[in-house]
Amino acid sequence: MKKVQVLIVDDSAVIRNILRSGLARDPRLEVIGTAKDAYQARDVIVKKKPDIITLDLGMPRMNGLEFIQVLMEHWPLPIIVISSIADSSREASLKALELGAVDIFPKPKPEDSSNRNKVMAQLADLLFYSARAKVKGGKARAVASVAQQVAVAPAPGLAPLRGVIASEKVIVIGASTGGTEAIRKVLENMPAGAPGIVMVQHMPEGFTQSFADRLNQICPNLMVREARNGDTVESGVALLAPGNQHMLLRKHGSRYFVEVKGGPPVNRHRPSVDVIFHSAAECAGKNAIGVILTGMGADGALGLLAMKEAGGRTIAQDEESCVVYGMPREAVENGSVEKILPIQQITQGVLRFL
Repeated sequence: MKKVQVLIVDDSAVIRNILRSGLARDPRLEVIGTAKDAYQARDVIVKKKPDIITLDLGMPRMNGLEFIQVLMEHWPLPIIVISSIADSSREASLKALELGAVDIFPKPKPEDSSNRNKVMAQLADLLFYSARAKVKGGKARAVASVAQQVAVAPAPGLAPLRGVIASEKVIVIGASTGGTEAIRKVLENMPAGAPGIVMVQHMPEGFTQSFADRLNQICPNLMVREARNGDTVESGVALLAPGNQHMLLRKHGSRYFVEVKGGPPVNRHRPSVDVIFHSAAECAGKNAIGVILTGMGADGALGLLAMKEAGGRTIAQDEESCVVYGMPREAVENGSVEKILPIQQITQGVLRFL
């Protein structure tokens, strides 16, 4: 099997060495070069044609966001942003995802070597599977951007819903690699009066708050926020699971609420899509609508099957519109999916199930 060829781009020699030595342990990967800035990276890309790159955003001469724009225009390829959790870095990382980066991974701390092997194994997995991610560049990305702007206007049939009681229906969404943009496309077209929404997006701790805040700014009919333990699930509100915490749907009387807690990773993830899907199957049954979006691996497939078996309605994003067709594929193959839809049609698909 051909190894995935990785280019490491970071202005810190210490971080470059940590990433190079850590990734070198994985037999599926080959680090074909390192670069301290965008100009060195450009030369390596032209000469060696890597399959995927890791990218620091805070670089001299040309910052990471500017470099992503150049790459998407002239040499589109999968990019994993290696970012700290500082406020400015979180905002820049989310912007990087909007520009075309595939995912975010927390930057290793040079002073903390105790967990490094585990962290580097996680990064190696992400690079291996993301190397096959679909990346739109150049004119194709420009067309997609125009389509996204058009989608902000309510589509036909998405008039405000009247009389929907939050305790009757609940929408449960799970996503991973490529999911930030997919979730945005689903939420920004939700009409006023839609049932309460609970969501899991695989994302490092410290980034989910910024992601929820960004969604809250661009989704006209929803209040989006990072969930807190005990939050009520209510009409017009979308709750996002915090990074590094599982989130479960619970019910007390006619009221749905979320339980946010720790616990071991499930399918190597915390939060886990399977965890929230299983909890929705248990407490919401036929009143739950499950949506599984782009992402690598199989997290959520068994939970979505439990939702379907409990009488819930289920939707998966189609292969063509996925960045990584992993989680939806597993759900389709185990028989848990009722409807397979492109991302642009998922909001309407959900509303038809109400």
